[in-house]
Amino acid sequence: MKSTSTIDLNMVNAYIPGRANVGPATAAMIERRDALLGPAYRLMYEHPLHIVRGEGAWLIDADGRRHLDVYNNVASLGHCHPAITEAICTQVRKLATNTRYLHDTILELAERLLATVPGTELAHLMLTCSGSEANDLAYRIAQTRTGGVGMIVTDTAYHGFTDAVSKFSPSLGENVDLGAHVRVVPAPRQYHAEGADVADTFTRDVEAAIADLKRHGIQPAALIVDTMFTSDGILPGPVGLLKGAVEAIKRAGGLFIADEVQPGFGRTGEHMWGFQRHGVQPDIVTMGKPMGNGQPVAGLLATADVLGRFGENSRYFNTFAGNTVSCAAALAVIDTIERDQLIQHAAGVGKVLRDGIAALASRHEAIGDVRGVGMFVGVELVSDRALRTPDRALTTRVVNHMRDQGILLSACAKGHNVLKVRPPLVLTAEEAQLVISALDDALSAAQRT
Repeated sequence: MKSTSTIDLNMVNAYIPGRANVGPATAAMIERRDALLGPAYRLMYEHPLHIVRGEGAWLIDADGRRHLDVYNNVASLGHCHPAITEAICTQVRKLATNTRYLHDTILELAERLLATVPGTELAHLMLTCSGSEANDLAYRIAQTRTGGVGMIVTDTAYHGFTDAVSKFSPSLGENVDLGAHVRVVPAPRQYHAEGADVADTFTRDVEAAIADLKRHGIQPAALIVDTMFTSDGILPGPVGLLKGAVEAIKRAGGLFIADEVQPGFGRTGEHMWGFQRHGVQPDIVTMGKPMGNGQPVAGLLATADVLGRFGENSRYFNTFAGNTVSCAAALAVIDTIERDQLIQHAAGVGKVLRDGIAALASRHEAIGDVRGVGMFVGVELVSDRALRTPDRALTTRVVNHMRDQGILLSACAKGHNVLKVRPPLVLTAEEAQLVISALDDALSAAQRT
């Protein structure tokens, strides 16, 4: 059983029983939840939220209070987006079935997704229900294609919760063992690089990991990275950062898997996919539930070469993955991103958000770094700017103070000290200003505590 201290270590913004006073109604719901769902689930924030409705970037609680959600990227186009909701309802009234039957929806979805990766050799789509499943499938494919099992990941990466994928998800904590076939390399933290070339350093670290795998008789299967290094602290640059590392893994006979579960579907405000800003050629691109704005649809794109041997030796069937309703939701997401020019919108509003938060640094010494692209902002909080010392305690206070002000965000990174601001693509400039103002207040209040 995990101790309270372990829970606190793994979740900066967790509800810890006995540490916060909650009202009788909330306490009763928590007790009921624990009895029914068991001990493995976690709740966010010192004072958990009881959410009953969502619209756009907002979540509404049982008391009717509105909370601006700038954290949950699964609802990539905002909560209960009318176009996505209508597509789901229309399709579910018509047909809801699996991929063992012919239907046009999955074929149109494949064509539309493959059209977003021009200039690559990506040729096929395979669908799953979650990003974890997508990364699990990608790993199976990589093993079949390369004959190897070795995986290289960054030091605070999260790639999923299945048995296979949890073994290369270091962010799950010390109680979830990494596999003997896994090598961990430092994420490219430019803020802490002391002027070093982080792209060159990252390449050399990957080369060293490849050499260590081979020294132990383990053939590398793949290098997998979240192309924005989201759990590592949101590390967007420099542009082209991944080129050397990708070349290294391919020279070693391994594959490059671009994990786009969090960066994908226009979030960077530059392209549809995060890997495109680095000018690299993935062998596999994995994606998650933002594909369907929260509908359980996810999957991967892969080259014909990579999938060939897997297809010869393995049947793939996933009862729910690729069903007509989920495919309709995913098509509606793509339609909406294109029709409403949401990639461009993410760039514009994301800059407002990023610049506004950066301006707060002149008043708050605790802001060490503000970075990101599009609707992705990382705010690194430190106790000493000169030494760049992570301030986890302050980060926890800020996250929970923001929640009390009605702004929902979270934290990430090795030091648990980077505010993770990840709004839906439909966030407005006015809503971005609310986040900036609330953060200003939260930093002032948290530093007085």
